[in-house]
Amino acid sequence: MTKAEIQQVKLRFGIIGNTETLSRAIDVAIQVAPTDLSVLITGESGVGKESFPQIIHQYSRRKHGQYIAVNCGAIPEGTIDSELFGHEKGAFTGAIGERKGYFGEADKGTIFLDEVGELPLPTQARLLRVLESGEFIKVGSSKVQKTDVRIVAATNVNLMQAIAEGRFREDLYYRLNTVPIQIPALRERGEDVLLLFRKFASDFAEKYRMPSIQLTEDAKRVLLAYSWPGNVRQLKNITEQISIIETNREINAAILQTYIPEQNTQRLPALMFGSKERKSFESEREILYSVLFDMRQEVAELKKMVHNLMAEKKGVPASPPANYYGNVTPVVGPASTSSVVPTIIHAVKAPSPVDDDIQDTEEYVEESLSLDDLEKEMIRKALEKHHGKRKSAAKDLNISERTLYRKIKEYGLD
Repeated sequence: MTKAEIQQVKLRFGIIGNTETLSRAIDVAIQVAPTDLSVLITGESGVGKESFPQIIHQYSRRKHGQYIAVNCGAIPEGTIDSELFGHEKGAFTGAIGERKGYFGEADKGTIFLDEVGELPLPTQARLLRVLESGEFIKVGSSKVQKTDVRIVAATNVNLMQAIAEGRFREDLYYRLNTVPIQIPALRERGEDVLLLFRKFASDFAEKYRMPSIQLTEDAKRVLLAYSWPGNVRQLKNITEQISIIETNREINAAILQTYIPEQNTQRLPALMFGSKERKSFESEREILYSVLFDMRQEVAELKKMVHNLMAEKKGVPASPPANYYGNVTPVVGPASTSSVVPTIIHAVKAPSPVDDDIQDTEEYVEESLSLDDLEKEMIRKALEKHHGKRKSAAKDLNISERTLYRKIKEYGLD
């Protein structure tokens, strides 16, 4: 497509930016739209993946059919098969009537499966059958039904890694990934950040009937230097905050930096901050194991530094006594081994001349933390913060709504 045609698509669907990778993604979406090929849209959370299935639908022969967007991560595992494929009356407790399901409703149309990486394995098997033969069976039925649906899926999960960990079917991945479209992260889009900020500032000025905020040159440099882990969604939220709160409509670097969070979040629980480069763990419990072990290592390093400083002061060798810092063997292990973090021990042997000036002289201090209690407390605080709104709480915790729903039931936080 020509640049003018791509620009027309951007205007129609409210896409802001001139980055080549973004334009290429739009071009691929337009080219694949007239076909019935499955499309897998990948990219970090908040990059704007939801616009591309609409582009594909509107430029396809199915544009007059149904377009249904389904957030797979927001549907509880126990009901997702019924939501997608329908159920017969009496199929399960509470099934007081027949349900058609999204695949029945979207016949001759398009289904957008957002967060497809969150689908449970049994549902993945059902989805694979739809992709292969266009057939599905309602929950509680033995009758095979046909559907003519175009499937567009999106995920911010590394599906190849999920396949290696047994959380996603490899055959389903290749069926969905017939045509891949990668949406670039905001930090990779250069001066598109400034264009987006200006657009959001203008929109909020109109919405709240106030003058639009403007950035000084130093503020623009701050905006361009920030990594934007939350991508376009984060930029939009920050722009709205500044538009509402600041009375001075010219925003300099000092003001802007008060709204931009610290970028060093590597020591905080991965439940709270997602990261493209974070380690992969089998469960939230192993994430917490790792965080606690990192904290323990830092304490040991701090003690070592204090000891060496005191050794220099006394003029004695700086190397600490054997076992002075206790056992620092890693405590990260399979999530199923225990619900309690192995004991963290700070051991101090008999005082040496150097030790006389060190106040930390307790024999053994043991701290035993229940991971279940810690996780429960994090979820409780997130729900309180968002006044019981599970969608907002799940986003804050960086977990799917289905996972949050399961945890709420597990901990009795209804």
